[in-house]
Amino acid sequence: MARGRPAVQELAQRFDGSLKQLTICWLLIVLGMASLWRLGNVWSRCFLAGLVVALAIALNPVPGAAQTGQLNSYCQLSQVEVDAKESLRQQAASGDTVAIAQYGDLLKRHADMLQACRRRQWPQQQAIWMRLYPCDLRPGVLDALMDRVVNLGYTEVYVEAFYNGQLLIPKRDNRSAWPSVVQQSGYENRDLLAEAIAVGHRRGLKMYAWMFTMNFGYSYGQRRDRQQVLARNGNGETTSAFASRGGSNNPEEIFIDPYSYQARNDYRQMLQLVLQRQPDGVLFDYIRYPRGIGSNSVAGSVGDLWIYGSAAQNSLLQRALNNKGRELIRQFLAKGYLTDGDIEQVDMQFSNEPEPLWQSRQLSGSTSEVPASVRRPALQLELWRLSVAHAAQGVIDFLNTVAQPVRQQNIPTGVVFFPSANQPVGTQGYDSRLQHWNRFPPSMSWHPMAYSICGNTRCIVQEIQTVLRQSNAGNVRPALAGVWGRSINNRPSLEAQMDAIRQAAPNISSVSHFAYSWQDPEFDRVRKFCELP
Repeated sequence: MARGRPAVQELAQRFDGSLKQLTICWLLIVLGMASLWRLGNVWSRCFLAGLVVALAIALNPVPGAAQTGQLNSYCQLSQVEVDAKESLRQQAASGDTVAIAQYGDLLKRHADMLQACRRRQWPQQQAIWMRLYPCDLRPGVLDALMDRVVNLGYTEVYVEAFYNGQLLIPKRDNRSAWPSVVQQSGYENRDLLAEAIAVGHRRGLKMYAWMFTMNFGYSYGQRRDRQQVLARNGNGETTSAFASRGGSNNPEEIFIDPYSYQARNDYRQMLQLVLQRQPDGVLFDYIRYPRGIGSNSVAGSVGDLWIYGSAAQNSLLQRALNNKGRELIRQFLAKGYLTDGDIEQVDMQFSNEPEPLWQSRQLSGSTSEVPASVRRPALQLELWRLSVAHAAQGVIDFLNTVAQPVRQQNIPTGVVFFPSANQPVGTQGYDSRLQHWNRFPPSMSWHPMAYSICGNTRCIVQEIQTVLRQSNAGNVRPALAGVWGRSINNRPSLEAQMDAIRQAAPNISSVSHFAYSWQDPEFDRVRKFCELP
């Protein structure tokens, strides 16, 4: 789909040529009709009457009939329609009152065409992930941007409202722990998120707020008053320090301790500011821990887990059900393992308790009468599983806590995740992200990022089928990476991916594409690197 500026001259030439052709046709028809009329018989005159009716229908089609033909099988507008709309937009921007009215009518017509097409074509909802930039506040840019979204057949836009430690809220209203995306002087009152939502709604688009969740961003990690909030591993490292020494890819990704009350409170206050802009839904992303590189991609020991923040440690100790259990948890966290001496010490210190107990552990009859060397392997394995479960539960609890105000306002919510991020690795290891999406609330829509690369669509379909085994198709809304019309970086085209999903899971009704910047890289660069006046 071409996205260049409108070829006004070309359109004029097309119209002029069409007018000339139409004039010639009418002359020929009139001459033919006169000849037939002179024949004077009933059949010739009936034929003429029918011809007149046919011409009237051709020149004045039934509403919607021609519109249907202007959309392809992916509900994308024809280039003629795209160019005409862009021309009207520019004329309207110049203050042409006639063009303003015509442009508004055309937006409504295209919205109706798109909705009608989506009711007929699979999928019924098609979304695009999008990042906005300060320069989108320039006159007409948001209009041009959302026009292009409609041109490509999208009915929903997932706008990044909180990402990379910054918030899409005007400085005047920003009472959060994060800076605003728009920092330029003179634009303190401009509300880019609210303006984008309004512009999208004018075109019949649903506008969602797409939010990073446990990744609070670099700016938050630099705050001296928030250091106790950050997630830490057994080496005492933050996720940024971990990345800086090569453990993961991005040191600007700052993950927080999900058990921290301060972290939950900061996020909920920020989320309230977003909700005031009345998005049509909220999508939670980064509901996980960082993905490590190489051997760091597997959590194989307790020191690999991000549970060494003060809140996470205290919460884990509270899972003990007696003194023996609490002390063994403490020893296991401190050293990463248990010794026979550790077990013997707690036996002597709390001799009135038969066995160490913690949540999910049942009395086994393995009391102090059984040698510590016999009990130690089982106890150590149980503590490892308890620690992993504790780390994973923190993610689930954080999501449920921060999503509560959204649900209270009856705003739809969704969760974004990697289908492979909940997998065990080897005999006792786990994916370092510990994203146990299979335990995400079924009341939220599930958005699996089916980003696997294998040169074809097979691995993409397999990821989606993995998710479908845990949820019904109506709740699963796959996110695909790619571009229209061609493969990129060994990824099949969006057409190929969508066709494969449609065949494998026809009951799925909603699909999203990452990202708008991929579909329209030139326009994205212009918007990203311009300067506000």
